[in-house]
Amino acid sequence: MNYLVSIIMPTYNSEDTVRRAIDSILGQTYKTWELLITDDNSSDKTVARVKQYTHDSRIKLYLSDKNCGAGIARNNSIKKSKGRFIAFCDSDDYWLSDKLEVQIPFMINNSISLSFTDYFIDNGQGKPMQRVNSLKFVNYKMLIRTNYIGCLTAIYDTEFVGKAFMSPVRRRQDWILWLEILSKTDKALSINRPLSIYNNSNQSLSSNKLKLFKSTWYVYRKHLQYSYLKSSFSLLAYIYYYLKKKKLIKKT
Repeated sequence: MNYLVSIIMPTYNSEDTVRRAIDSILGQTYKTWELLITDDNSSDKTVARVKQYTHDSRIKLYLSDKNCGAGIARNNSIKKSKGRFIAFCDSDDYWLSDKLEVQIPFMINNSISLSFTDYFIDNGQGKPMQRVNSLKFVNYKMLIRTNYIGCLTAIYDTEFVGKAFMSPVRRRQDWILWLEILSKTDKALSINRPLSIYNNSNQSLSSNKLKLFKSTWYVYRKHLQYSYLKSSFSLLAYIYYYLKKKKLIKKT
């Protein structure tokens, strides 16, 4: 298989991690890819780090003149992408070397528009500490309950859904995108094998949970245009399934 995969990477003040992310793309055993990096007006040495790689014609760097958020940065790269498949890797995350070699044939063989996988969590110790197991499949109704799809694991096929873009909101852009894709297709299938590593070293659990639930309310109320009552019940259900989803996380 020789389909071009467009890998979307937003960067912002990630000078300490971006090289690891890019190196994980360069190390892919599947070689037909392009990496589109849009920097969201970093104030550190992120851009200088990325420029060290742009001698590779597959790696393209775009600069934003103001900070607009990861969703808009990703959309800029999606607009400029040329691949049939759109994949996502943030600048603090990284992939295992066979991710594309495993996931692209899986999508072709199963004729699916959206796929996702298990992944590891790196808690800043330099190695995977936990494994997040994915469900075998997710449909629209299931995804409304909670986001079961890790952004760093997701790949969608433009041949089925065209170029699909993220919401410009600062949080939950990926969840909104998966909902839009699944509103048009039957389901997303997963590979129950970890192919990516999520960096969770800089998160404050209590403050991020509050922000998570606030942004989830926004999705129900503004994006899906639920009534106040339906949004309230949906948020309570989300919290329930969010806590239940934690059972999918296992120590390695």
